[in-house]
Amino acid sequence: MRDDDSPVGPPDADSVVVIGLGRFGGQVAQSLLRLGHDVLGIDEHPKRVHRWSERLPRVIEADSTDDQALRQCGVADCPRAVVGIGSDVEASILTVVALTELGVPEVWAKAVTAKHGRILASVGAHHVILPEAAMGDRVARLLASRMLDFIEFDDGFAIAKVCAPPDAAGRTLAECRLRQRYGITVVGIKERDRQLRYAGPETLIPPDALLIVAGATTAVQQFGR
Repeated sequence: MRDDDSPVGPPDADSVVVIGLGRFGGQVAQSLLRLGHDVLGIDEHPKRVHRWSERLPRVIEADSTDDQALRQCGVADCPRAVVGIGSDVEASILTVVALTELGVPEVWAKAVTAKHGRILASVGAHHVILPEAAMGDRVARLLASRMLDFIEFDDGFAIAKVCAPPDAAGRTLAECRLRQRYGITVVGIKERDRQLRYAGPETLIPPDALLIVAGATTAVQQFGR
């Protein structure tokens, strides 16, 4: 059932359907919209649909476990889908199954436990997100180091924002020999009230600068300590 009577238009390459407009799904939908994506929101709860209809351009009330209902909403033509359902594990799994049967090329799904995540992956989710576990791990890494921000990729590669070592101020990156000493590469430097600038061997490190460093996860962590 639609929240309005306007027809569902054909999706474009930037279209993303977000199913489940709770805290996680709603935040994803809003962020995607802010980044310029065409967002279709779907939820089975009328009050939630009504609330989000004031924030998103297209919101539909539908049972996401029913592949025919999703097809009528135009989901089969969307290149990407995000399943933000967390409290109802069965509905989460059945929604991923329905999206898989519709042939949606890229399915992202929220999991509440590792076991839930494994099941989602086994039934067709291409990307499984464990928000609380990921955030907890990230906070722990930041607390255990001098890093101000940290992003780890699946292949053991990481990028971090780190305070420059005090003894590096006034010296060039080549003079500091950070790559030779730590196995990391400084890709950018950020000074207070100035834009980020890319760094090279002859870049001078100002006092109190922030370094954007990249490298193997273990190397970045060691440098952050």
